[in-house]
Amino acid sequence: MRNNNFQREPSADGFEEKIIQVNRVSKKTKGGNKRGFSVLMVVGNKNGKVGVGLGKAPDVSSAIKKGASVARKHLIQVPIVNTTIPFRIDVKLGAAKIMLKPAPRGSGVIAGGAVRNVVTAAGIENISSKVLGTNNQASNVYATIEALRILAERYQVKNK
Repeated sequence: MRNNNFQREPSADGFEEKIIQVNRVSKKTKGGNKRGFSVLMVVGNKNGKVGVGLGKAPDVSSAIKKGASVARKHLIQVPIVNTTIPFRIDVKLGAAKIMLKPAPRGSGVIAGGAVRNVVTAAGIENISSKVLGTNNQASNVYATIEALRILAERYQVKNK
């Protein structure tokens, strides 16, 4: 099994980029096959901001740049209370079901690969999670982002 978890150094703006998935896509055309790459990226500053982007290009490096720029455009602010999330949340997005639950201090990140990458990029240090639906990493990443977005909205409503 291939490990596609590549990590890049933090950029000048303080965001850390992480590649979740690299796919080679091919399309049959009249002149032959047209090859391209799609890259799923997570960008976060480990201080509550995280975003996900999908970049598509004929070569991997351009796809990575596009994915990172899309992720930076779609950042969300995640509420972090005592190094964890404020309350439990269950989200179903497509075939992916994600459960995120606050964990006591010192327990660390108890999460699968796709969820782990998103919550560590956001800066959450203690969390317990379970992926209940599909094994598709892209679906699980998008469901995790949706769960964190809903969590942020509910937390704002609760505090007002």
